[in-house]
Amino acid sequence: MAIRPIVTFPHPVLKQQCAAVEQFDDELATLLDDMRQTMDDADGLGLAANQVGVSLRVFTMTLPESDAEDAPMTHYELVNPEIVRRSGEIRFEEGCLSFPGISETVVRAATIQMRYQDRAGAVVEQTFEGVGAVCAQHELDHLNGVTFLDRLSTLKKRLAMRAYKRARAQAKIDAEEDGRAAVRPWG
Repeated sequence: MAIRPIVTFPHPVLKQQCAAVEQFDDELATLLDDMRQTMDDADGLGLAANQVGVSLRVFTMTLPESDAEDAPMTHYELVNPEIVRRSGEIRFEEGCLSFPGISETVVRAATIQMRYQDRAGAVVEQTFEGVGAVCAQHELDHLNGVTFLDRLSTLKKRLAMRAYKRARAQAKIDAEEDGRAAVRPWG
């Protein structure tokens, strides 16, 4: 397993429609293992393959099993995912590993039923609610070349992009002051 670099906006891979996985092999297993380690290292709840520069329909999530503060976590690997049913509505403040330093409230379905394949290719159907539904929809959007900012009004998107540019500029200044390498270049 390895930690892969996380691609940040405006890298073009984030706006591409990802290709379906056709080979369920060691290469896919390595990608899934690396994505989990990368997501865990970045303290993320979810990570799509294109966020590590791989344009395949794969994402991972690690979610609490309940709302309890000390609830155990469950890890999910979704290959070729699709939403087959959605209901309700939830407003949730989302962040994104590809947009470090900003978050915005996004409206999503409160409950979704997904169909996907596991790492061996077996078909799975599963229902996600609340934060799990939000996370799954966020990651599925990535696979379709859609970012959470694309779900905002024009004004909110413009303000969020300004905040993102300020956060990136500050991160670069902080890195230079600390003597570290500067943040990954845009694009």
